[in-house]
Amino acid sequence: MYKRLNIIAIAFLTIVGCSQPQYPNPHIIIETSAGDIEVELFPAKAPKTVAAFLSYIDSGFYTRAAFYRVLLLEGLTPGSNTGLIQGGMFTGNSLTVPGIPHESTRQTGLSHTDGTISLARTTVGSANTEFFICIGDQTQFDYGNAYNGDKEGFAAFGKVFKGMTIIRKLQLEPANGETFSPPISISAIKIRNR
Repeated sequence: MYKRLNIIAIAFLTIVGCSQPQYPNPHIIIETSAGDIEVELFPAKAPKTVAAFLSYIDSGFYTRAAFYRVLLLEGLTPGSNTGLIQGGMFTGNSLTVPGIPHESTRQTGLSHTDGTISLARTTVGSANTEFFICIGDQTQFDYGNAYNGDKEGFAAFGKVFKGMTIIRKLQLEPANGETFSPPISISAIKIRNR
């Protein structure tokens, strides 16, 4: 009798343990009032960027984070619009975080296609906590293009796994020029399965 109960208990635990999908790459969840955005990160391709981003999440740095910047094309329907939404701590935290060594798309083999998450920056090596998510293909942010003058592009490091409909919904929130008005609160950024 006890042997049968042990077998049933083991089978139950196996089923429960397998109910959470296991992925080869880390996944994060960005929680917003409009819904959750799940992003897959690519540490094999962009190890320094992913390690830094995960360390910011682990440290709780993104508490009180927000999406604060938006780019979109006027007059297009939500389903066909392009641009980006940008988030992080820019508007709410004066903590200085050192820059991350730049991992260009030339090095990583990634590209700023629809759903790509990347680090915002001014100069090469200045990127840290601020990130953006591409809506539609934004390959002008890849290495070799003159978007920011130095042709080094931005450091792509992951891609939206689930939640592009949420991102497109957020893109249409009220804005004053390129600034969400008010900023869209990010209630938490969590590492999945932790």
